[in-house]
Amino acid sequence: MTKQKTTFFWFRRDLRLDDNIGLFHALQSDFPVIPLFIFDDDILENLPKNDARVTFIYDSLQKINQELNTIGSSLLIKKGNTTEVWKSLIEEFDIQEIFFNKDYEPFAIQRDVTIQGIAKQNNIQTFSFKDHVIFEEKEITKADGLPYTIYTPYKNKWLEKYHLSGVLETNTKAFYNNFIKNQFTFPELSAIGFEPGKIKVLPHNLTQISNYKETRDFPALDSTSYLSPHLRFGTVSIRKLVNWANQKNQTFLSELIWREFFIQILFNFPNCVNHNFKSAYDGIQWRNNEDDFKRWCTGTTGYPMVDAGMRQLNETGYMHNRVRMVVASFLCKHLLINWQWGEAYFAEKLLDFELASNVGNWQWAAGTGCDAAPYFRVFNPEIQQKKFDEKGIYIRKWIPEFDLGYTEPMIDHAFARDRAIATYKAGILK
Repeated sequence: MTKQKTTFFWFRRDLRLDDNIGLFHALQSDFPVIPLFIFDDDILENLPKNDARVTFIYDSLQKINQELNTIGSSLLIKKGNTTEVWKSLIEEFDIQEIFFNKDYEPFAIQRDVTIQGIAKQNNIQTFSFKDHVIFEEKEITKADGLPYTIYTPYKNKWLEKYHLSGVLETNTKAFYNNFIKNQFTFPELSAIGFEPGKIKVLPHNLTQISNYKETRDFPALDSTSYLSPHLRFGTVSIRKLVNWANQKNQTFLSELIWREFFIQILFNFPNCVNHNFKSAYDGIQWRNNEDDFKRWCTGTTGYPMVDAGMRQLNETGYMHNRVRMVVASFLCKHLLINWQWGEAYFAEKLLDFELASNVGNWQWAAGTGCDAAPYFRVFNPEIQQKKFDEKGIYIRKWIPEFDLGYTEPMIDHAFARDRAIATYKAGILK
């Protein structure tokens, strides 16, 4: 029997049907489109079986599948090594084209090069698209063509280009009739080797950020959007968000531009994942005390703002951005523990973990990154608490024993600050 010629659209970090650039173009193919998601063993093998992010991905895929069911189509789910899965799919189907949206992380870039090579060997065309960001790779550069490593001029150039060209949203639904009419079996989560996570990704809410500029630094107000996990996995369109923010909230727009700044830094300087962006900081002699690190992880440092943040992270997978700066500075400066330890812990715990932002922000806090906080800037957790949680509402939410005589700080701030500055001065290579 002759196989039906098909086009594949490969979902990855774009888990939505609406305003999905790669899918929009795939659906205009000459062949019916099979939507695909692969649970990649290379990623899953290092995760706990109740990982909340896997649950969120699974639930998001279910929503996509349910919408596809209403038009007589469905989502094809596979699990395994990505290369082997694609080889198997090429044997099973008569694939003419593969469409997907770009991912800018080093692992993903190499994976996509491999799959494109396999496709080429089998006379299959591949098409990749910009969807995860407004401006990618080398679209925002200095006059000499080199990438920006300082945020403010990058932001100014970004805004200039955005206002000049604008960003159009796509209407994917107009081409729904080109999805293949087929009912693939949607697996149970247990068939993928996972169970529902106890921690849940919260719905995003833009109405909570109407006074974002005035309230964003106060963790007790709960005035953030909870958008970050949705951006991470692409359940929302960055184009819709940017266009909304441009009309409603310039401060929030600046945060979205920070995200793109770090993504282009990671693309242009992939070594920053495992090395200091500023090599001059390679000589810093980190203490890396494992007992100190454990107290930081468990939120038992004796500094309430630090401990509340870590307990929030451990219990919910979220941490307020102002508090993230405080806990990161404390680890790197007060305890002199390498930023990579903190980055790895956040990668394990954060629901919104995104490599570019996680590495970028940790190196910012450590002073080793591009456009980073200067090494002699050492956050005082007590002053941060007085400025941003003066009544202790946030702290008491996460530290119920706070009023019963809280533990003494594990290290004196003045001593830690002087030690950090001296260590950095001695370690920075001339």
